[in-house]
Amino acid sequence: MHKSFFVTGTDTNVGKTVLSALLCAALPARYWKPIQTGADEGTDRQTVLSCTGMVQERCFPEAYVFADPVSPHLAAQRSGKEIVLEQIKFPQMDSAMPLIVEGAGGVMAPVNRHQLMTDLMRHLSLPVILAARSTLGTINHTLLSLHYLQSSGIRIHGVVLIGPQNSENREAIEHYGRTRVIGEVPLLQKIDRASLCGVFATSFRQEAFL
Repeated sequence: MHKSFFVTGTDTNVGKTVLSALLCAALPARYWKPIQTGADEGTDRQTVLSCTGMVQERCFPEAYVFADPVSPHLAAQRSGKEIVLEQIKFPQMDSAMPLIVEGAGGVMAPVNRHQLMTDLMRHLSLPVILAARSTLGTINHTLLSLHYLQSSGIRIHGVVLIGPQNSENREAIEHYGRTRVIGEVPLLQKIDRASLCGVFATSFRQEAFL
């Protein structure tokens, strides 16, 4: 049986949602994003549904949804609310199908005045997949993110690089970050179920997901 994972990123817009959609299509799995900001521009749940053609029942509603496209703590503050991690519970699932949980923003994105995205990861206690860019600058961002995850006691399952293939960056991340790169997602002309499953079949370590 495939495992469930928490997908985080080195920063916002790095490709977490595309990676989450890919895993949902290829494993297959269910999808849940507990904290959604920027909902006025559409939600990541809607994007995953559109990209994968999944039935709506496999994409669970968010625990918190905010309109502003800003950090979770600030989006909650602007709406007069506070994110309480203890109130975020796994959705009821009636099958053994794995679950892909997508975080909001980067590894250290604040969720309230005292807690970060890593606290949500610890709360849910799933192995983490880090989405990172493949291009210039990724070594620094990725190593910093890995270091913080490791020092926070988070179980890191691996890194997925998103963008043009760069073997030097991949090797540096694996060597200095002491973490395996378990997949690569190239720039896609079309993002749909077939293309996502094709990338998983050709550019991911299959054994990492069993």
